[in-house]
Amino acid sequence: MTIGFSSRAVRSTCLLCVAGLLTLVPAAAAARPGRPDPLPPGGTTARTSPLYRSGTQVRPHPGAPRVPEVSALSWVVADAGTGDVLAANDAHRRLPPASTLKTLFALTVLPALPGGLHHTVSTEDLSGIGPGSSLVGVVEGQTYRVSDLWNGVFLNSGNDAVHVLASLTGGWSATAARMQAVARALGARDTHVSSPDGYDAPGQVSSAYDLAVFGRAGLRRPDFARYCATVDALFPGRDGGAYGIMNTNRLLTGADGVAPYPGLIGVKNGYTSNAGNTLVAAARRDGRTLVVTVMNPQDGGGHAVYEEARALLDWGFEADGEVDPVGSLVPESGRPRQGPQAAPAVTAAAKPAGDGPGWPGTGAIAGAAVLGAGVVALVLRLRLVRDEGS
Repeated sequence: MTIGFSSRAVRSTCLLCVAGLLTLVPAAAAARPGRPDPLPPGGTTARTSPLYRSGTQVRPHPGAPRVPEVSALSWVVADAGTGDVLAANDAHRRLPPASTLKTLFALTVLPALPGGLHHTVSTEDLSGIGPGSSLVGVVEGQTYRVSDLWNGVFLNSGNDAVHVLASLTGGWSATAARMQAVARALGARDTHVSSPDGYDAPGQVSSAYDLAVFGRAGLRRPDFARYCATVDALFPGRDGGAYGIMNTNRLLTGADGVAPYPGLIGVKNGYTSNAGNTLVAAARRDGRTLVVTVMNPQDGGGHAVYEEARALLDWGFEADGEVDPVGSLVPESGRPRQGPQAAPAVTAAAKPAGDGPGWPGTGAIAGAAVLGAGVVALVLRLRLVRDEGS
């Protein structure tokens, strides 16, 4: 027997999903979705942190390797395991993030949508895509697995895939609000989300610091780590066919004359004419994972973002034990009072993520994800039942 549900019931269930997600993240974060916070985390006292100073910040020991000179407007080198920031330049400078903002989109939406779900794309799903957007080739009327859409997001930076996934989890504006709340829960206070796909929009900004926070948090999720490390995949085409897509992160693929970086495990690159080239990159060597953010290099052309990230990663691995941290990706409220921060970063072959010391806000986000996943799955199942019966 098939039980029918009215479209009003389905819409109501979607609203409950959105409401549940928003209420389970910190109320203060959800209450201010449209503006970056004017003060650094911790209030006025945190203004003294080196990460809020202009210029390059580093605390080298005698004989430590010298930080490379790079042209990016802002950058960060951090240990993904401890959250220690090893060096930075204008870490909290608010700049357009381009598609690196998709890291925050994935953190927000991945928990709510099982990869095996199927969805038939509607006209409404694809509405509002900005002109000149990067696309993976999602077609109205075709059915896709959610995992295929995520490949389109991570590999091809497909804004069309982002629009479909956002449509499945409450819509564009609701997704932006949830992304804002997740950013605040992680202590990322420079980010203002206007367009979840990273497309240039009035007031949309992030920072090298915030993007490093998102990259580090994403690597805690095995699905995020797997997608961002995927070099190539097949994407469904028309009439049952498929075509190949390749990750546009050239440090991962070695495309266009950029040498692949040994041990690279992602994370996400981006470009718009307003943002310039942006990159969040993570690499693992000798059991240690570093995350680097590079925003808008001023010299060297389109591939400079990769070469500057390469230089910063090399320095970070070489400087192991040779510098003192200049800050942390972990807010004060989330740090243990004594002893090391326990949670190492997850790689593509990682164990399932779990809450641990030094990862603030993950409990709230996980709670929201559980509610969101259950309700969204129910909504999609009801949609499928209704479509099969029509």
